[in-house]
Amino acid sequence: MASTSDFKTGLTIEVDGAPVRVQEFLHVKPGKGAAFVRSKLKNLITGNTVEKTFRAGEPITLAQVERLTLQFTYDDGTNFCFMDTTSFEEVQMAKSILGDKADWLQEGMQLEALQWTDRIIDVSIPRTMVLTVTQTDPGVKGNTAQGGSKPATLETGVVLQVPLFINEGEKIKVDTEERKYMERSKE
Repeated sequence: MASTSDFKTGLTIEVDGAPVRVQEFLHVKPGKGAAFVRSKLKNLITGNTVEKTFRAGEPITLAQVERLTLQFTYDDGTNFCFMDTTSFEEVQMAKSILGDKADWLQEGMQLEALQWTDRIIDVSIPRTMVLTVTQTDPGVKGNTAQGGSKPATLETGVVLQVPLFINEGEKIKVDTEERKYMERSKE
């Protein structure tokens, strides 16, 4: 147990039976009446952000959230299967938890995951990845005056727009959050 006087940005607490992260907070002591704490909280399960006001010194429950390093092993059709790199146990995760992040999974890649009450609630994909272009149309000489782009399929199955000079078999650096081509890879 802790109290609202222990608030700091990034603290994970339980509110209404769900883990939330404190994004902002402000201790307010009005001239008249009791002091209070105005806070902005992000629900770690739904991703929603809410504003909540607590009385100053009100007891709060700290959420027991663990960070795990998981290695993707395979897709069994209904779940994604990972291996915990510290205990070597298999961890199954519903496809709905990953959502669009599943597009970037590659066998053997390592991810950071958040676990709350023996349940994975969030997974972090690396912000940038180096991937191979498996299919794209060849660029036509003379079409580059305006710096055009063309669709390319990457080894994970993701299709995104790349410059005309990118060819099949090349490695490119990709921003996974914005789903954009960044540059040719030097690897």
